[in-house]
Amino acid sequence: MNYKSEDFYIELLKFEDALNLNKLLVSNTERFKLYLPKTLSENRTLESTKFYITKRIEAIKNKIEYTFTIKDKSTKNIAGLIILKAIDWDNKKGEFAYCIGKKFEGKGFMSEAIQATSTFAFQKLNLKKLQIISHESNTASIKVAEKSNFVWRKTLKNEFTPVGQEPMDMELYELYYER
Repeated sequence: MNYKSEDFYIELLKFEDALNLNKLLVSNTERFKLYLPKTLSENRTLESTKFYITKRIEAIKNKIEYTFTIKDKSTKNIAGLIILKAIDWDNKKGEFAYCIGKKFEGKGFMSEAIQATSTFAFQKLNLKKLQIISHESNTASIKVAEKSNFVWRKTLKNEFTPVGQEPMDMELYELYYER
């Protein structure tokens, strides 16, 4: 998938992104630590980021998971990530996880990027249902879901357990493919 807007572009994660990805994740550790602990733990050093990317590229090849970068057009720096995960090919559904760096928040990048990757998931991967799972306190993520036409479906009890904390209820948003 290749998508370009006035301000950013989206492409699949590639090995050459290692340094840029590591910088994004390390510089936003505080921002991402609650909801992306696994991704952060796999990207502590440049070497671990290279290994992370190798695994993500393999997952893309095997159609297990798709990791996309959102890159600022002017600097070519990675502004954020979108991961299409938990793909269930039998039921034609998948789930989005995403993050955006502090200096890129509030610009509408993520909402537009989720819309573009949703189109890719529906038209190229033939998925029929996409999900976003977010905590009610993550208002920016909920805003992205709603701006991207995802609809709240239900509260998932004890769905997510942050590192060293009690399980949290999460909100389920879904988008269905309509022709």
